[in-house]
Amino acid sequence: MGSGAHRVLYFWHMIGNKFLTLLSDIFTTLNLTDMETCYKVFRKEIIDRIKIEKKRFGFEPEITAKIAKLKCRVYEVGISHSGRTYNEGQK
Repeated sequence: MGSGAHRVLYFWHMIGNKFLTLLSDIFTTLNLTDMETCYKVFRKEIIDRIKIEKKRFGFEPEITAKIAKLKCRVYEVGISHSGRTYNEGQK
């Protein structure tokens, strides 16, 4: 969504990301553009109320669901991202 340079997403990665975001939106009643974006900011008093149990990629859906359950206001802000190639890996 950002205005800076970015690489083209690989088709199946894009489909998977949109599917996961759709599932998240259905279960949380949020209307997010990208649940898996990894850039998240919280007020301390909110994050102190959440017990984070998952590690790695499980963090994204867990924190999204728990924030939605607390009925916190959620704002999306566009970011600029330069994705990695297959050779550079995802992790």
